Amino acid sequence: MTADTPALAVTDLTKIYRRSHLGRTKTTRGVEKINLAVRDGEVFGLLGLNGSGKTTTIKLLLGLLFPTSGRIDVLGAPAGSRAAKAAIGYLPEIPYFYKYLSGREVLTFYGQLSGLTGEALRQRVDAALDVVRMKDHARRAMREYSKGMLQRIGLAQSFLHDPKILIYDEPVTGLDPLGLREMREIIQGLNQKGKTIFFSSHSISEVEKLCHRVGILVQGRLVRVVEQKEWAAEPGRLEEVFVQTVSPDHAHVR
Repeated sequence: MTADTPALAVTDLTKIYRRSHLGRTKTTRGVEKINLAVRDGEVFGLLGLNGSGKTTTIKLLLGLLFPTSGRIDVLGAPAGSRAAKAAIGYLPEIPYFYKYLSGREVLTFYGQLSGLTGEALRQRVDAALDVVRMKDHARRAMREYSKGMLQRIGLAQSFLHDPKILIYDEPVTGLDPLGLREMREIIQGLNQKGKTIFFSSHSISEVEKLCHRVGILVQGRLVRVVEQKEWAAEPGRLEEVFVQTVSPDHAHVR
């Protein structure tokens, strides 16, 4: 890896799902011919309608799915490799935690899975709880947590092992206005500490506030990448760009 190596390099990425039933094979396009380089240290947002390929893209980046063709490199290592997995922290859209464990116990468990032990583990857990503002609630059982609290513990587990890249699938779904603001501030703080952040969302207003660049998926194709300067001077402009891009009358590859 060199100084110019992108955090995530996606080359001609295609995923075709094949399902067989009664001797017939049905194919469905997940994503097709995606080319993208996510810069080290940026916040990159992925927008698209339901079924556009956002979650498929994230699963491919994580190595949870394998591409039909094309490739993904994570800090120069192939997606799914040990080096790539170690470099990534992940928060799914709907995280699940053992509800009878406390927040601290959950983070301790995930830290142990990442190979942390002893005093180093305790310090990492304390630091993560501090970042997500959950120290005062760390000993409460997860079943007592609100949606916002669960999301904050989810964020904490994603960076507990100090990965360089954080990948989040719909991290603000279901949060109230206060929860949205807190989540935004935490993500911005992580980025300011040097983390590269890639996330999908339906909340265009949050994407507008957080991202340096935004990619727009239409039916599995990355049809446009928008720079922050294209919307920064006009609140709500990103929504207009998105609607125009996904509209059948306007969608086209750029």
